Amino acid sequence: MYDALILGGGAAGLSAAVALGRAGRRVLVLDAGSPRNRFASHMHTVLGHEGTDPVELLARGRAEARRYGVEIVPGWAVTLREVRGAGSGADDGGPRRDEHAERAVTDGALEDGPLLELSTSEGAVVVGRAALLATGLTDRLPEVPGLAERWGRSVLHCPYCHGWEVRGRRLGVLVTGPVGFHQAQLIRQWSEFVTVFAHGHEVPDDVARRLRSRGVEIVPGEVLELLGEGPDVTAVRTADGALTEIDAIFTASTLEPNDACCAPLGLERAELPMGMGSFVAVDATGRTSHERVWAAGNVINPALGVAASMGAGTQVGGAINMALITAEFDRAELERAELERADA
Repeated sequence: MYDALILGGGAAGLSAAVALGRAGRRVLVLDAGSPRNRFASHMHTVLGHEGTDPVELLARGRAEARRYGVEIVPGWAVTLREVRGAGSGADDGGPRRDEHAERAVTDGALEDGPLLELSTSEGAVVVGRAALLATGLTDRLPEVPGLAERWGRSVLHCPYCHGWEVRGRRLGVLVTGPVGFHQAQLIRQWSEFVTVFAHGHEVPDDVARRLRSRGVEIVPGEVLELLGEGPDVTAVRTADGALTEIDAIFTASTLEPNDACCAPLGLERAELPMGMGSFVAVDATGRTSHERVWAAGNVINPALGVAASMGAGTQVGGAINMALITAEFDRAELERAELERADA
């Protein structure tokens, strides 16, 4: 049996894995190999790793985690559910095993709380004392021709990640909801040449006044397509046939947290502001409404960049370790008291 099951091998999940591995915990990381930033070739505002390829960072992270005995296996989580008592496993009487994860629950396992059973896309079923949801999120992009294929290149979402590289250039903002108007104000810091494409969304008068006060242009009407060569966008065509030349465009995707696997647990959720959607709710330590399930990274906070996700993962790894330590002391104290009563 594992001490911790980590669902997701991105910046948050691997950071938690390193913390738990260094604490001597038995850890399994399930890595689908599809981090949110896989479309970008460089990452920024990550101290000591400025300009590093995200793929390279994760490769280093996996090597570091394995140094402390962490097991990393491919696949994604199908279901995570609670089971009770040592010896619990798959519904057919015991956990199925595969070449990657062969640690079964034994009769000698600690019964210090509910156990968690994870079923994976590779057909494995494993059990752990705690679980971390670090599965990230999926960006659902507006269905505009020419947009998806340029995502992470000239179609962008985070100015702290990409703003410096397009500073002072002609920048567009494709509105997908209320957050788009906030995004437009933010983008104005990197360039004085900003055009907001309302894309069928009504622009409130007070918002329009605010944007125009700093020279932001507003183009009403639906965006039909993005034009350009290869990964570079050069213009936006709107429904009235007009072309607006731009060098890059920012947009806010529809955010879809990758948390469906946790449905059997019925975790409490919270609505994020500006219509960003419903996400699993956590406390200050990253613990969810289930006593043995934590969450970290973009699966609960879409605003976190790589550095913040790494920090969150490390913090949650420590919280999981402390929770297990507390349970172990509670159990030991109870067993000692029972022995003393038996000897009395």
